[in-house]
Amino acid sequence: MALYVMLNNVAHKEMRVITRYSAEFGDNVATAMVVPTEFVHVQREYPIFFRKDPASGEFMAVVLLGLQKDENLFLDEKGWNADYVPGVIARGPFFIGFQRREGEGTFETTAVIHVDTEHPRLSRTEGEPLFQAQGKNTPYLDRMADLLDGINKGMEIRKPMFEAFAAADLIEPVKLEVKVNSEEQYNLTGLHTISWEKLNKLDADTLFKLHRAGYLQGAFLVASSLGNVQRLIDLKNKRRLQTAMAS
Repeated sequence: MALYVMLNNVAHKEMRVITRYSAEFGDNVATAMVVPTEFVHVQREYPIFFRKDPASGEFMAVVLLGLQKDENLFLDEKGWNADYVPGVIARGPFFIGFQRREGEGTFETTAVIHVDTEHPRLSRTEGEPLFQAQGKNTPYLDRMADLLDGINKGMEIRKPMFEAFAAADLIEPVKLEVKVNSEEQYNLTGLHTISWEKLNKLDADTLFKLHRAGYLQGAFLVASSLGNVQRLIDLKNKRRLQTAMAS
């Protein structure tokens, strides 16, 4: 069970983080949430889809990493086989929390790094240290801070961006039927994507509004990322062949 506490250079001065990727750290997942601030990176590697939260009815964006439960085709014995790792996975045990401080008659909310002290990546003997001897952040922790800041900003613009896509009638459901070979096929449901046809037929006013809001590029990135489904098929066939040769 996760136990989140505010990170500090006294209580956690000896804390280290194991940065390799492995199923033992929970990396063997078929999907991962992504945010708009990383679309430009993830669309080069993974297909991006939308899923609707059954509780809130809001859309969230995910990348497809595998074709069945607990399958990450980008994960092998050497680690993560891609140039970019989705932020929610790369952040490891860290997340952004908020601290409310009272000032001169006002309250100020600031973003601060929290750490899951029960996370399996944490160690005192292995991995990247978080703090230098004098208590300053290590370059690794600074990178994590930048990553968390990007995720936080992406979370802030996610809702209005996806609502704008829905208002423009760009989001449509898709039943993904992936035929790996003559004997193996996967039918993935509950996914949505950006319609190329509707995107190309947007009227000038809607096109301008999406562009002015900074959302138009995101729509094109999601739509163009679907070409990466073929990469999943190739990785699946490669793994199938490796398994057959090993048996």
